[in-house]
Amino acid sequence: MPAKTPVYDNASITSLKGADRVRKRPAVIFGSDGIEGCEHSVFEILSNSVDEAREGYGTKIYITVTRDGVISIEDEGRGVPLDYNEKEGKYNWELVYCELYAGGKYNNNDSGANYKYSLGLNGLGAASTQYSSEFMQVKSYRGGEMLEMHFKKGKPDGELKREKLSRKDKQHGTVVTWRPDLEVFTDTAIPREFYETMLERQAISNKGLSFIFRWQKADGEYDESTYYYENGIADYVTSLAGESSITTPVFWQTEARGRDRADKPEYNFKAEIAFCFSNEVSKTEYYHNASFLEHGGSPDSATKTAFSYAIDKYIKATGKYNKNESKISFSDIEDSLLIVINSFSTMVSYANQTKKAITNEFIKEALTSYMKHALEVYFAEKPAEADKIAAQVLINKRSRETAEKTRVDVKKKLASGNNDLANRVEKFVSCRSKDPEKREVYIVEGDSAMGSCIQGRDAEFQAIIPVRGKTLNCLKCGYDKIFKSEIIVDLLKVIGCGAEIQGKTKAAQNTFDLSLLKWSKIIICTDADEDGFQIRTLLLTLFYRLLPTLIKEGKVFIAESPLFEITCGKDTYFAYNEQEKSDILLRLAGKKYTIQRSKGLGENEPEMMWQTTMNPATRRLIKVSPTDAEQTAYIFETLLGDDLAERKDFIRKNGKFYLKDADI
Repeated sequence: MPAKTPVYDNASITSLKGADRVRKRPAVIFGSDGIEGCEHSVFEILSNSVDEAREGYGTKIYITVTRDGVISIEDEGRGVPLDYNEKEGKYNWELVYCELYAGGKYNNNDSGANYKYSLGLNGLGAASTQYSSEFMQVKSYRGGEMLEMHFKKGKPDGELKREKLSRKDKQHGTVVTWRPDLEVFTDTAIPREFYETMLERQAISNKGLSFIFRWQKADGEYDESTYYYENGIADYVTSLAGESSITTPVFWQTEARGRDRADKPEYNFKAEIAFCFSNEVSKTEYYHNASFLEHGGSPDSATKTAFSYAIDKYIKATGKYNKNESKISFSDIEDSLLIVINSFSTMVSYANQTKKAITNEFIKEALTSYMKHALEVYFAEKPAEADKIAAQVLINKRSRETAEKTRVDVKKKLASGNNDLANRVEKFVSCRSKDPEKREVYIVEGDSAMGSCIQGRDAEFQAIIPVRGKTLNCLKCGYDKIFKSEIIVDLLKVIGCGAEIQGKTKAAQNTFDLSLLKWSKIIICTDADEDGFQIRTLLLTLFYRLLPTLIKEGKVFIAESPLFEITCGKDTYFAYNEQEKSDILLRLAGKKYTIQRSKGLGENEPEMMWQTTMNPATRRLIKVSPTDAEQTAYIFETLLGDDLAERKDFIRKNGKFYLKDADI
């Protein structure tokens, strides 16, 4: 029987009061009690300074972070009111920094109100950040004096201080300095990258506003960076596109007034839209009232609807669809679309306090209607640009469909039970162990090498599959040709985890599942001669193209074969390079010995194969890294690919290193 719970009666109900409303439940306000919540608390303070600047008060905001985690944000605004508020019967420092849902942004729907388009909106941010701080200092410069208030662990620390300002002093603005409290958040070590990303986004969405970031280094000095976009999203899209743009960047602006529901009040809405199409860069980013909408919401829905509708309509009208061809999807557009929307409204419905999505129905409708019409006009006025867009979208669509068909075909080809591989894969020799953490598979060069490996292996955990002839150059072949190769299909069946088909949609890669990998190590084992090196290179390019995750996870190895076999009496020594050969001969000075180049793998005795190549205690394996694979792919593509200019340049720079091997 479970233990009885304590008494639960009317006296059991309690409420959190004051700072405890945040300190004991920070995730309710900040979305997390970890580092993400701590980061969001910084954004809340920055938001207030951004709102001041957007109202026309100041053009610079300063953000300073010390080594010990103290954060300071300074603006050039009007200074936050901290003095006594006759209407509320309290000091404003208490309302702003100690009361939830208190602030000056609740009547922002009127044209003459403060903060018409506000980033900080709910009156939660300043107080919540103060509550969750180890300490906070607020300095407000306004009306010829500086007012200063201190807080500690969510409570006032002393009285409001006043200081008259001289002409040389800072005359207006607010400086907030604080340190997030490790008693509230599980982690307060906010990384530098967070600030850099956040300030970059704020500069993008607040054109003409400078963010000066100072980060204290280990030596006590400060790195300083400035984030600034004179023309906001227009400059940002142009810089992202660079020379890869296939259409000229477009910039639109629109304004509207409406309501989300018939019984809701009207509000003002405006938006900036910048976009272009590229065959190299794709990005969709949305901002609302300068908050980066990680999950989009209304503007994302509008973009998908408007672009899908307008481009599909243009393709139909110009007869670019093939007969009986299915229509495009937004994923086909998104693959080449670079679009940023920066919108503002006097009333906004965020999905939650962390402001990662908005849900306003009117904003979605207004944006959809505007972009549909604007795209139709754009296509009519710029037919050459429209044709480029249509052509690229159709290329994306047809590539996606080919990849998806290939994915289905590959899954059918590779689908199998795990117990009959030896019967279905020609000449594959399995091992007894069923434990993927212990099993190894050797990919060997040809039947002769296979014979030596089979006799020399430990059959408990080592399996063998031969490469019958040379595999395809997977860098140059299309998927259709690749998966018609029995060698490749058999190899993938043995490995067991599918293949990573590089389509532009996530679905295209669903043939791969790392959890189905059957081996702890996949070992490429070839002769140490030109043919062996070429086979090794082809296998490495196969893994680079079809199974790059296995390389990243450190599952692919090369078995290093000795170059020399040195015999002295009953002892045999193996040297894997010239230096090792010299070292061995030095140790054998004065003794009789014989030295010969090591034979091919197929000519080796089983005992030698075990000692040099297969015994975990004595073999030498080289783990293939992503860098190794990329370099192999580059060399292979350069020397055997279609880029003649690149090949000539490579030979010009590197040919001198291979002159000794040339047949001249």
